Amino acid sequence: MIDLDIDMRQYDCPFIDTTDDVDIAFSAVQWQLDTGAEKLETRLIARADSRGALDDGLRVLREHPNMRDCYILSKRDEVAQIGTKIEQTNAMRSIQRNGGYITGPFQIENGRERWHVGFDEDEDEDHALAELERHNDFSVEDRDQFGPSTLFDLLENSESAMRLLEGCRSLTETERKTFEVASRRGYYETPRGTTLDELADHFGVSKTAVSMNLRRTERKVLQAALGALERMDEREAL
Repeated sequence: MIDLDIDMRQYDCPFIDTTDDVDIAFSAVQWQLDTGAEKLETRLIARADSRGALDDGLRVLREHPNMRDCYILSKRDEVAQIGTKIEQTNAMRSIQRNGGYITGPFQIENGRERWHVGFDEDEDEDHALAELERHNDFSVEDRDQFGPSTLFDLLENSESAMRLLEGCRSLTETERKTFEVASRRGYYETPRGTTLDELADHFGVSKTAVSMNLRRTERKVLQAALGALERMDEREAL
């Protein structure tokens, strides 16, 4: 299996056009392509910086000429879960016509879309990308090729990976940024490339605040990693 991570700019996609006009982002949680009717049905999470921006974004989305149906499933503050039906885009048609398939959720923000697409053969991949070039702007950000044993291992350990991912998602924005800057500046290297005092100066907070943020982050990530390892041990013991 060939798995591609594609940064895509479609010119006939309602979601991309909407994020061009309004500060809103979409993440797909479920999709179903009806190749006969050439329509895509999706369930998405829409997020904006404010309730007003969310309402504006959903209005623009509903009014797009390629949108066939758009309805709200739930809504709270600046986040909504929505259902949609859109016309099959040129990119979807190119992927499907050349034996491609969706391998993961897609995210749309700032007029760009992140796709995860799979192919079984190199030739199918080449033909699909050649077609995409004619009507879309895209770049392949990552490409992986998996054999059967690797795919089996990924599927067997998907629950462990989800536990680790959930631990990372539990970080607050402040914890995540503090951890990222500390890691990039070599705080966890030996010898250390930066100090708590330097990190405190960078963020404009006290040394104690930086230390507490790092400790909370480390605890959350370690607990998630330990949970993932325990799940892997359980599966290996079966």
